[in-house]
Amino acid sequence: MKNFNIALIPGDGIGPEVVAEGGKVLKAIEGMDSNLSFSFTEFPWGCEHYLETGKMMDDDGAEKLKHFDAIYLGAVGYPGVPDHISLWDLLLRIRKEFDQYVNLRPVTLLNQSLTPLKTKTEADIDFLVIRENSEGEYAGAGDWLFKGQPEEVVLQTGVFSRKGTERIIRYAYEEARTSNRTLTSISKGNALNYSMVFWDEVFEEVGKEYPDVETYSYLVDAASLYLVSEPERFEVVVTSNLFGDIITDLGAGITGGLGLATGANVNPEKEYPSMFEPVHGSAPDIAGQGIANPIAAIWSVSQMLDFFGEERWGKAVMTTIQDMVKETAMLTPDLGGNASTGDVGDLFIEKLKIAADTTKIK
Repeated sequence: MKNFNIALIPGDGIGPEVVAEGGKVLKAIEGMDSNLSFSFTEFPWGCEHYLETGKMMDDDGAEKLKHFDAIYLGAVGYPGVPDHISLWDLLLRIRKEFDQYVNLRPVTLLNQSLTPLKTKTEADIDFLVIRENSEGEYAGAGDWLFKGQPEEVVLQTGVFSRKGTERIIRYAYEEARTSNRTLTSISKGNALNYSMVFWDEVFEEVGKEYPDVETYSYLVDAASLYLVSEPERFEVVVTSNLFGDIITDLGAGITGGLGLATGANVNPEKEYPSMFEPVHGSAPDIAGQGIANPIAAIWSVSQMLDFFGEERWGKAVMTTIQDMVKETAMLTPDLGGNASTGDVGDLFIEKLKIAADTTKIK
């Protein structure tokens, strides 16, 4: 039997509600597959922990987490705690300390009725964004000079190392080659005359090793236009930390909203645990009402299973998500339904069991 130890960080707002449904899915899979088991250890870190202790996570948090097979994060952020503290002292801290330099964000339309792009279908919107996740514009480098004085100056420095840039671009080329898809680089070399010119040069250099991969390169402003006018242009996308953050939320907008947005923070070498999360945020305005959409959190379970090498179950979860989204009446209010968070999770497990029986995955 394979046992996977998972660290749960439910976090803030709706985080605990949606992570609970993802955990239920994993335990249901355990009940259907005698070769798999999942163990969970929960950590109470987040904004409430910060207000009580002055820390988003324990000082030795990384030491506590490093022996787990994966981290399952709900959400970070809540009123009363500045966003830069909640982000830097927990989410970004984990990403950086565990060298989770690959961020995988699928942008896939699951139901044509959910996109605001009236002429686009599921075949038109289906791509993977591979975002550099460890440096770039989120390196945290800079300075704040002469604070409060008339000559006040703020410097925010993007850091693009040869190592960091090349490894994310190479990862993207490998993904495009393996999946037989095109690869598009998104940058801004005409204006950012150091960082993005360097990015473009590395993209071309690495590309010489992959002559079989068809490539495109767009400026981020043009790419944003194409994302809403011609999303079918994109299959695999590689881009920097900031641009990846922005365009994937745009991707969520054209596929049904943040309730369907998921992300994996991956250390490909598995020297450290990787982290899986819905990326919809903590949504404090609906926290505790039982109407949060758990689909993104369940989608991140599919990503986790793929990462564990359990692709059959990862695919089964993904197929069940696609089946679920066809019945909008049984979804949460953000997708036009009237179901509760728990109702969606329970129905999902019922459908997953049927899918497992049909495909004889057990």
